[in-house]
Amino acid sequence: MFDESVTLKHWTNPPSPPPWPCAQVHIWRIQLDDPPAPLASLVQILSPDEAERASRFYFERDRRRFIVCRAALRTILGSYGGVEPAAVRFCYGPQGKPALLAPTSLTSLQFNVAHSHELALIAVVADRRVGVDIEHIRGLEDADGIASRFFSPAECAALRAIPEERRLWGFFSCWTRKEAYIKARGEGLSIPLDAFTVSLEADARSLLLQGYNDDTDRWRLRPLLVGPDYVAALAVEGFELDLQTWQYRGGNQ
Repeated sequence: MFDESVTLKHWTNPPSPPPWPCAQVHIWRIQLDDPPAPLASLVQILSPDEAERASRFYFERDRRRFIVCRAALRTILGSYGGVEPAAVRFCYGPQGKPALLAPTSLTSLQFNVAHSHELALIAVVADRRVGVDIEHIRGLEDADGIASRFFSPAECAALRAIPEERRLWGFFSCWTRKEAYIKARGEGLSIPLDAFTVSLEADARSLLLQGYNDDTDRWRLRPLLVGPDYVAALAVEGFELDLQTWQYRGGNQ
């Protein structure tokens, strides 16, 4: 039931340039503690507000990870149209979900970003909504209490049925799957987390999603195996698409 090997994907070097993702979902994995270039050069491609935000981080580790992630996002999105990373511009929805504002050649791309500890994921697709989430598995003081507050009754029951040594995996798997769906919809916490149910099965192709506005059959939810001590999930609108998983290595890939 919880054999993670069934979700194993080989993170390969991407083609350069990457193909337009009209019938694919592209997932890029970024090593946040292994910058592809000196931080000073990465800061140069950030917008002024991003650079200012980076300067406000108290810990150097968090500042570095933010810069690497934002620079990677700009570089990846720009690579789909031969656009310089610094020329990529964003806008934000009512609940804060980012979208591409410019250049217009890229604005049909939809994307989502998630990061935890040393890893980040960027999901890219064309003309449909997408969400991704990742969590570093770590000890929690009150995982049962958090689950009872935010998980549906069916999810809580499924979590209790997991052997104790795997329960943290189950908790974070449930959390990332719910967050990926919330992020894909772009409606933030206006969707209560306990208003819908996801499966905790470690199934590579699809996961059960039930209960919110009766439109959950239009979404595909998949787990992603990204590395030891991590769990991640992807939610994408529409029919099942070909999933490509790539390791980001910098501007030249």
